[in-house]
Amino acid sequence: MRKHRKKPPMDRRQFLQFLGTGGLAVLAGCRPKETEDRMSSDPSTPSTTKQPATSTTIASPTRTLRPQTPTTKPRATVALGFAGAYEDDVIHSQIRRMLHQLDGAEELLSPGARVGLKPNLTGGPWWDTPERPPATEMFATHPAVVGALARWAKDMGAGKIYVMDGIADEAAWDSWGYSEMAKPYGATLVNLCRAAPYSDFARFPVGDKGRVYHQFYLNGLLQEVDVFISIAKLKVHSVMGVTLALKNLIGLTPIDSYKKNAEDTARTSLHGNDGAYDTRLPQVIVELNLARPVDLAVIDGVLTCEGGAGPWDAGMSQVRPGILAAGLDPVAVDAVGSALMGFNPRAESQSDPFRYTDNYLSLALVAGLGTNRLEEIAVTGGTLEDMQYPFRLPWV
Repeated sequence: MRKHRKKPPMDRRQFLQFLGTGGLAVLAGCRPKETEDRMSSDPSTPSTTKQPATSTTIASPTRTLRPQTPTTKPRATVALGFAGAYEDDVIHSQIRRMLHQLDGAEELLSPGARVGLKPNLTGGPWWDTPERPPATEMFATHPAVVGALARWAKDMGAGKIYVMDGIADEAAWDSWGYSEMAKPYGATLVNLCRAAPYSDFARFPVGDKGRVYHQFYLNGLLQEVDVFISIAKLKVHSVMGVTLALKNLIGLTPIDSYKKNAEDTARTSLHGNDGAYDTRLPQVIVELNLARPVDLAVIDGVLTCEGGAGPWDAGMSQVRPGILAAGLDPVAVDAVGSALMGFNPRAESQSDPFRYTDNYLSLALVAGLGTNRLEEIAVTGGTLEDMQYPFRLPWV
Protein backbone atom coordinates (compact mmCIF):
# COMPACT_ATOMS: atom_id res chain seq x y z
CA MET A 1 0.00 0.00 0.00
CA ARG A 2 1.44 3.36 -0.99
CA LYS A 3 2.14 6.03 1.58
CA HIS A 4 -0.02 9.11 1.55
CA ARG A 5 1.79 11.98 -0.14
CA LYS A 6 1.19 15.68 -0.24
CA LYS A 7 -0.38 16.69 -3.54
CA PRO A 8 2.36 17.78 -5.96
CA PRO A 9 2.55 21.26 -7.50
CA MET A 10 0.40 22.14 -10.49
CA ASP A 11 1.54 20.13 -13.51
CA ARG A 12 1.51 21.18 -17.17
CA ARG A 13 -1.93 19.92 -18.07
CA GLN A 14 -3.48 21.58 -15.01
CA PHE A 15 -1.65 24.77 -15.88
CA LEU A 16 -2.96 24.76 -19.43
CA GLN A 17 -6.47 24.36 -18.08
CA PHE A 18 -5.74 27.29 -15.74
CA LEU A 19 -4.72 29.42 -18.75
CA GLY A 20 -7.99 28.61 -20.47
CA THR A 21 -9.96 30.03 -17.53
CA GLY A 22 -8.20 33.40 -17.50
CA GLY A 23 -4.93 32.45 -15.88
CA LEU A 24 -2.85 34.12 -18.59
CA ALA A 25 -3.84 37.50 -17.23
CA VAL A 26 -2.59 36.49 -13.81
CA LEU A 27 0.75 35.53 -15.31
CA ALA A 28 1.15 38.66 -17.37
CA GLY A 29 3.40 40.26 -14.79
CA CYS A 30 5.13 37.07 -13.68
CA ARG A 31 8.80 36.60 -14.24
CA PRO A 32 11.25 34.10 -12.84
CA LYS A 33 13.26 35.11 -9.80
CA GLU A 34 16.74 36.44 -10.43
CA THR A 35 19.39 33.90 -9.55
CA GLU A 36 22.91 34.47 -8.35
CA ASP A 37 24.25 32.61 -11.37
CA ARG A 38 26.00 34.74 -13.97
CA MET A 39 27.55 33.80 -17.26
CA SER A 40 31.28 33.24 -17.50
CA SER A 41 33.17 35.70 -19.71
CA ASP A 42 34.42 32.73 -21.74
CA PRO A 43 31.49 31.41 -23.86
CA SER A 44 32.95 27.91 -23.87
CA THR A 45 33.16 27.70 -20.06
CA PRO A 46 30.13 27.08 -17.82
CA SER A 47 29.24 29.41 -15.00
CA THR A 48 31.04 28.53 -11.79
CA THR A 49 29.02 30.71 -9.45
CA LYS A 50 27.04 27.71 -8.29
CA GLN A 51 29.87 25.52 -7.11
CA PRO A 52 29.81 21.81 -7.96
CA ALA A 53 30.15 19.30 -5.18
CA THR A 54 33.74 18.38 -4.33
CA SER A 55 32.96 14.78 -3.39
CA THR A 56 30.79 11.99 -4.72
CA THR A 57 28.22 12.37 -1.96
CA ILE A 58 25.67 15.16 -1.71
CA ALA A 59 23.51 16.03 1.27
CA SER A 60 20.64 13.63 0.63
CA PRO A 61 21.11 9.85 0.55
CA THR A 62 19.20 9.85 -2.77
CA ARG A 63 21.89 12.11 -4.26
CA THR A 64 24.91 9.80 -4.28
CA LEU A 65 27.11 9.76 -7.37
CA ARG A 66 29.36 6.92 -8.44
CA PRO A 67 32.81 7.24 -9.98
CA GLN A 68 33.19 8.25 -13.61
CA THR A 69 35.13 5.08 -14.47
CA PRO A 70 32.82 2.05 -14.73
CA THR A 71 33.49 -0.71 -12.21
CA THR A 72 32.56 -3.28 -14.85
CA LYS A 73 32.90 -3.37 -18.61
CA PRO A 74 30.82 -0.36 -19.70
CA ARG A 75 27.49 -1.00 -21.37
CA ALA A 76 27.20 2.59 -22.56
CA THR A 77 29.19 5.78 -23.08
CA VAL A 78 27.96 9.30 -22.46
CA ALA A 79 29.94 12.30 -23.75
CA LEU A 80 29.83 15.62 -21.90
CA GLY A 81 30.45 19.10 -23.25
CA PHE A 82 30.75 22.68 -22.00
CA ALA A 83 29.16 25.84 -23.36
CA GLY A 84 28.64 29.11 -21.52
CA ALA A 85 26.23 30.53 -24.10
CA TYR A 86 24.33 29.58 -27.25
CA GLU A 87 26.97 30.68 -29.76
CA ASP A 88 26.51 28.60 -32.89
CA ASP A 89 30.19 27.85 -33.48
CA VAL A 90 30.81 26.91 -29.84
CA ILE A 91 27.76 24.63 -29.69
CA HIS A 92 28.64 23.01 -33.02
CA SER A 93 32.26 22.34 -32.05
CA GLN A 94 31.17 20.82 -28.74
CA ILE A 95 28.50 18.62 -30.35
CA ARG A 96 30.93 17.44 -33.04
CA ARG A 97 33.60 16.62 -30.44
CA MET A 98 31.11 14.77 -28.24
CA LEU A 99 29.73 12.66 -31.08
CA HIS A 100 33.25 11.83 -32.25
CA GLN A 101 33.88 10.38 -28.77
CA LEU A 102 30.90 8.02 -29.07
CA ASP A 103 31.75 4.75 -30.78
CA GLY A 104 29.12 4.18 -33.43
CA ALA A 105 27.67 7.70 -33.59
CA GLU A 106 29.34 8.56 -36.87
CA GLU A 107 28.18 5.24 -38.32
CA LEU A 108 24.52 6.02 -37.60
CA LEU A 109 24.13 8.00 -40.81
CA SER A 110 24.58 6.44 -44.22
CA PRO A 111 24.63 8.70 -47.32
CA GLY A 112 21.13 9.98 -48.02
CA ALA A 113 19.80 9.04 -44.57
CA ARG A 114 16.60 10.66 -43.33
CA VAL A 115 17.10 12.19 -39.89
CA GLY A 116 14.43 13.15 -37.36
CA LEU A 117 15.41 15.75 -34.73
CA LYS A 118 12.98 15.86 -31.81
CA PRO A 119 13.45 18.90 -29.51
CA ASN A 120 11.33 19.64 -26.44
CA LEU A 121 9.10 22.57 -27.44
CA THR A 122 6.75 22.42 -24.50
CA GLY A 123 4.64 25.45 -23.61
CA GLY A 124 4.20 28.15 -26.21
CA PRO A 125 5.29 31.61 -27.37
CA TRP A 126 2.83 33.30 -24.98
CA TRP A 127 5.69 33.11 -22.44
CA ASP A 128 8.08 35.40 -24.30
CA THR A 129 8.05 39.03 -23.22
CA PRO A 130 10.97 41.49 -23.04
CA GLU A 131 10.97 41.24 -19.25
CA ARG A 132 11.64 37.51 -19.16
CA PRO A 133 14.39 35.21 -20.44
CA PRO A 134 13.39 33.50 -23.72
CA ALA A 135 11.67 30.14 -23.39
CA THR A 136 14.62 28.53 -25.18
CA GLU A 137 16.88 29.76 -22.37
CA MET A 138 14.50 28.39 -19.76
CA PHE A 139 12.35 25.35 -20.57
CA ALA A 140 12.47 24.63 -24.33
CA THR A 141 15.34 23.15 -26.33
CA HIS A 142 17.43 25.90 -27.88
CA PRO A 143 17.55 25.96 -31.71
CA ALA A 144 21.36 26.34 -31.62
CA VAL A 145 21.66 22.80 -30.24
CA VAL A 146 19.23 21.40 -32.81
CA GLY A 147 20.98 23.37 -35.55
CA ALA A 148 24.35 21.94 -34.53
CA LEU A 149 22.94 18.43 -34.91
CA ALA A 150 21.38 19.32 -38.26
CA ARG A 151 24.75 20.66 -39.44
CA TRP A 152 26.52 17.53 -38.22
CA ALA A 153 23.94 15.34 -39.98
CA LYS A 154 24.38 17.25 -43.25
CA ASP A 155 28.15 16.97 -42.98
CA MET A 156 27.75 13.21 -42.47
CA GLY A 157 25.74 12.94 -45.69
CA ALA A 158 22.12 13.09 -44.49
CA GLY A 159 19.66 13.40 -47.36
CA LYS A 160 16.67 14.84 -45.52
CA ILE A 161 16.29 16.41 -42.09
CA TYR A 162 13.03 16.80 -40.18
CA VAL A 163 12.63 18.87 -37.01
CA MET A 164 9.68 17.21 -35.27
CA ASP A 165 7.55 17.89 -32.21
CA GLY A 166 3.89 17.83 -31.28
CA ILE A 167 3.25 21.51 -30.60
CA ALA A 168 -0.02 23.20 -29.74
CA ASP A 169 0.94 26.57 -31.23
CA GLU A 170 2.91 26.57 -34.49
CA ALA A 171 3.85 30.21 -33.92
CA ALA A 172 6.63 28.74 -31.78
CA TRP A 173 8.54 27.76 -34.93
CA ASP A 174 9.09 31.44 -35.73
CA SER A 175 9.09 32.85 -32.20
CA TRP A 176 11.72 30.44 -30.93
CA GLY A 177 14.05 30.67 -33.93
CA TYR A 178 13.35 27.28 -35.47
CA SER A 179 12.16 28.52 -38.86
CA GLU A 180 15.37 30.50 -39.32
CA MET A 181 17.56 27.70 -37.97
CA ALA A 182 16.10 25.16 -40.42
CA LYS A 183 16.78 27.13 -43.61
CA PRO A 184 20.52 26.46 -44.14
CA TYR A 185 19.95 22.70 -43.85
CA GLY A 186 16.75 22.50 -45.87
CA ALA A 187 15.12 20.99 -42.79
CA THR A 188 11.35 20.45 -42.75
CA LEU A 189 9.43 21.51 -39.64
CA VAL A 190 6.85 18.87 -38.72
CA ASN A 191 4.08 19.35 -36.16
CA LEU A 192 3.50 15.82 -34.89
CA CYS A 193 0.04 16.80 -33.66
CA ARG A 194 -0.96 16.61 -37.33
CA ALA A 195 -0.88 13.58 -39.64
CA ALA A 196 0.51 15.58 -42.61
CA PRO A 197 1.97 14.79 -45.06
CA TYR A 198 -0.28 11.74 -44.67
CA SER A 199 -4.06 11.59 -44.45
CA ASP A 200 -4.02 9.77 -41.10
CA PHE A 201 -1.72 8.68 -38.31
CA ALA A 202 0.26 5.45 -38.57
CA ARG A 203 0.23 2.53 -36.15
CA PHE A 204 3.33 2.05 -33.97
CA PRO A 205 3.21 -1.26 -32.05
CA VAL A 206 4.77 -1.40 -28.58
CA GLY A 207 5.36 -5.14 -28.53
CA ASP A 208 4.80 -7.65 -25.76
CA LYS A 209 6.14 -5.28 -23.07
CA GLY A 210 3.18 -2.93 -23.37
CA ARG A 211 1.10 -2.59 -20.22
CA VAL A 212 -0.89 0.61 -20.78
CA TYR A 213 -0.74 0.85 -24.57
CA HIS A 214 -0.04 -1.92 -27.05
CA GLN A 215 0.23 0.55 -29.90
CA PHE A 216 0.34 4.29 -30.54
CA TYR A 217 -1.00 6.27 -33.50
CA LEU A 218 1.66 8.78 -34.54
CA ASN A 219 2.82 10.75 -37.57
CA GLY A 220 4.04 8.30 -40.22
CA LEU A 221 7.28 10.22 -40.80
CA LEU A 222 8.49 8.77 -37.51
CA GLN A 223 8.54 5.36 -39.23
CA GLU A 224 10.38 6.69 -42.25
CA VAL A 225 13.32 8.40 -40.59
CA ASP A 226 16.49 6.29 -40.53
CA VAL A 227 17.95 8.07 -37.51
CA PHE A 228 15.85 9.48 -34.67
CA ILE A 229 17.48 11.94 -32.23
CA SER A 230 15.85 13.08 -28.99
CA ILE A 231 17.14 16.53 -27.95
CA ALA A 232 15.89 17.30 -24.46
CA LYS A 233 16.31 20.11 -21.96
CA LEU A 234 18.05 19.39 -18.65
CA LYS A 235 15.12 19.79 -16.23
CA VAL A 236 13.30 18.47 -13.19
CA HIS A 237 9.57 17.70 -13.23
CA SER A 238 6.80 18.18 -10.67
CA VAL A 239 5.55 14.60 -11.04
CA MET A 240 8.08 12.53 -13.00
CA GLY A 241 11.05 13.87 -11.04
CA VAL A 242 13.27 14.43 -14.09
CA THR A 243 12.34 15.15 -17.70
CA LEU A 244 15.06 14.34 -20.21
CA ALA A 245 15.53 12.35 -23.44
CA LEU A 246 13.14 9.48 -22.66
CA LYS A 247 10.27 11.65 -21.45
CA ASN A 248 10.80 13.95 -24.43
CA LEU A 249 8.93 11.35 -26.50
CA ILE A 250 5.64 12.34 -24.85
CA GLY A 251 5.67 15.06 -27.51
CA LEU A 252 5.35 12.44 -30.28
CA THR A 253 1.69 11.90 -29.45
CA PRO A 254 -0.95 14.12 -31.10
CA ILE A 255 -2.75 16.10 -28.42
CA ASP A 256 -6.24 15.61 -29.83
CA SER A 257 -5.80 11.83 -29.91
CA TYR A 258 -4.43 11.53 -26.38
CA LYS A 259 -6.66 13.72 -24.22
CA LYS A 260 -9.52 12.60 -22.01
CA ASN A 261 -11.97 15.36 -22.75
CA ALA A 262 -12.65 17.55 -25.79
CA GLU A 263 -11.88 20.73 -23.83
CA ASP A 264 -8.47 19.50 -22.62
CA THR A 265 -5.41 21.23 -24.07
CA ALA A 266 -2.85 18.59 -23.07
CA ARG A 267 -2.28 14.84 -23.37
CA THR A 268 -4.37 14.05 -20.31
CA SER A 269 -5.10 10.42 -21.20
CA LEU A 270 -1.40 9.55 -20.82
CA HIS A 271 -1.46 10.52 -17.16
CA GLY A 272 -2.82 8.83 -14.07
CA ASN A 273 -5.47 10.39 -11.85
CA ASP A 274 -4.94 14.06 -11.00
CA GLY A 275 -3.15 14.49 -7.69
CA ALA A 276 -2.47 10.76 -7.30
CA TYR A 277 0.80 8.92 -7.24
CA ASP A 278 1.40 8.30 -10.95
CA THR A 279 2.22 4.78 -12.07
CA ARG A 280 0.70 5.22 -15.54
CA LEU A 281 2.84 7.93 -17.15
CA PRO A 282 6.22 6.34 -16.31
CA GLN A 283 5.07 3.15 -18.05
CA VAL A 284 3.77 5.18 -21.02
CA ILE A 285 7.19 6.85 -21.36
CA VAL A 286 8.81 3.42 -21.59
CA GLU A 287 6.21 2.23 -24.12
CA LEU A 288 6.72 5.25 -26.38
CA ASN A 289 10.45 4.54 -26.40
CA LEU A 290 9.75 0.92 -27.32
CA ALA A 291 7.42 2.01 -30.14
CA ARG A 292 9.84 4.59 -31.58
CA PRO A 293 13.34 3.87 -30.21
CA VAL A 294 15.83 6.71 -29.82
CA ASP A 295 19.05 6.28 -31.83
CA LEU A 296 20.89 9.21 -30.27
CA ALA A 297 20.02 11.21 -27.14
CA VAL A 298 21.27 14.76 -26.55
CA ILE A 299 20.64 17.01 -23.55
CA ASP A 300 20.74 20.81 -23.68
CA GLY A 301 21.75 22.05 -20.23
CA VAL A 302 23.47 25.29 -21.23
CA LEU A 303 20.70 27.55 -19.90
CA THR A 304 17.62 25.96 -18.38
CA CYS A 305 15.36 26.10 -15.33
CA GLU A 306 15.18 24.46 -11.92
CA GLY A 307 12.28 24.14 -9.51
CA GLY A 308 10.02 22.93 -12.30
CA ALA A 309 9.77 22.05 -15.98
CA GLY A 310 8.14 25.28 -17.10
CA PRO A 311 6.13 28.32 -15.98
CA TRP A 312 3.23 26.12 -14.88
CA ASP A 313 5.48 25.38 -11.87
CA ALA A 314 5.36 28.51 -9.71
CA GLY A 315 8.88 28.06 -8.33
CA MET A 316 10.62 27.78 -11.69
CA SER A 317 13.73 29.93 -12.07
CA GLN A 318 16.59 30.15 -14.52
CA VAL A 319 19.90 28.39 -13.97
CA ARG A 320 23.04 28.25 -16.12
CA PRO A 321 24.82 24.90 -15.80
CA GLY A 322 26.68 25.20 -19.13
CA ILE A 323 26.31 21.46 -19.76
CA LEU A 324 25.74 19.32 -22.85
CA ALA A 325 25.44 15.52 -22.87
CA ALA A 326 25.03 12.91 -25.61
CA GLY A 327 24.96 9.14 -26.02
CA LEU A 328 23.57 6.27 -28.06
CA ASP A 329 21.87 4.78 -24.99
CA PRO A 330 19.06 7.19 -23.99
CA VAL A 331 18.62 5.59 -20.56
CA ALA A 332 22.32 6.09 -19.83
CA VAL A 333 22.14 9.70 -21.03
CA ASP A 334 19.17 10.34 -18.73
CA ALA A 335 20.97 8.60 -15.86
CA VAL A 336 23.99 10.86 -16.32
CA GLY A 337 21.71 13.89 -16.71
CA SER A 338 19.98 13.00 -13.44
CA ALA A 339 23.35 12.62 -11.71
CA LEU A 340 24.53 15.96 -13.07
CA MET A 341 21.45 17.55 -11.47
CA GLY A 342 22.41 15.88 -8.18
CA PHE A 343 20.06 12.90 -8.16
CA ASN A 344 20.55 9.15 -7.98
CA PRO A 345 19.14 7.72 -11.24
CA ARG A 346 18.40 4.45 -9.42
CA ALA A 347 16.56 6.09 -6.52
CA GLU A 348 13.62 4.12 -5.16
CA SER A 349 10.13 5.16 -6.16
CA GLN A 350 8.58 7.45 -3.51
CA SER A 351 11.99 9.02 -2.87
CA ASP A 352 13.43 12.14 -4.48
CA PRO A 353 13.44 12.89 -7.32
CA PHE A 354 10.74 10.24 -7.93
CA ARG A 355 8.60 11.23 -4.95
CA TYR A 356 5.29 11.20 -6.84
CA THR A 357 5.95 8.51 -9.42
CA ASP A 358 7.67 5.25 -10.20
CA ASN A 359 11.29 5.57 -11.31
CA TYR A 360 10.84 5.29 -15.06
CA LEU A 361 14.60 5.05 -15.63
CA SER A 362 14.54 1.76 -13.73
CA LEU A 363 11.48 0.66 -15.71
CA ALA A 364 13.39 1.45 -18.91
CA LEU A 365 16.29 -0.70 -17.69
CA VAL A 366 13.95 -3.65 -17.11
CA ALA A 367 12.39 -3.11 -20.56
CA GLY A 368 15.82 -3.42 -22.18
CA LEU A 369 16.05 0.18 -23.40
CA GLY A 370 19.42 0.80 -21.77
CA THR A 371 21.09 1.16 -18.39
CA ASN A 372 20.61 3.63 -15.55
CA ARG A 373 23.45 2.08 -13.53
CA LEU A 374 26.23 4.65 -13.34
CA GLU A 375 28.80 1.93 -12.65
CA GLU A 376 28.05 0.58 -16.15
CA ILE A 377 28.42 3.94 -17.92
CA ALA A 378 31.69 5.42 -19.20
CA VAL A 379 31.67 9.22 -19.14
CA THR A 380 33.94 11.15 -21.50
CA GLY A 381 34.70 14.85 -21.85
CA GLY A 382 34.53 15.52 -18.12
CA THR A 383 33.61 13.92 -14.82
CA LEU A 384 30.30 13.88 -13.02
CA GLU A 385 31.96 15.35 -9.96
CA ASP A 386 33.48 18.30 -11.82
CA MET A 387 30.39 19.08 -13.89
CA GLN A 388 27.68 18.41 -11.33
CA TYR A 389 25.21 21.28 -10.88
CA PRO A 390 22.63 20.41 -8.17
CA PHE A 391 19.05 21.35 -9.10
CA ARG A 392 16.20 22.39 -6.81
CA LEU A 393 13.09 20.20 -7.07
CA PRO A 394 9.63 21.79 -7.47
CA TRP A 395 8.55 20.88 -3.95
CA VAL A 396 11.72 22.14 -2.23
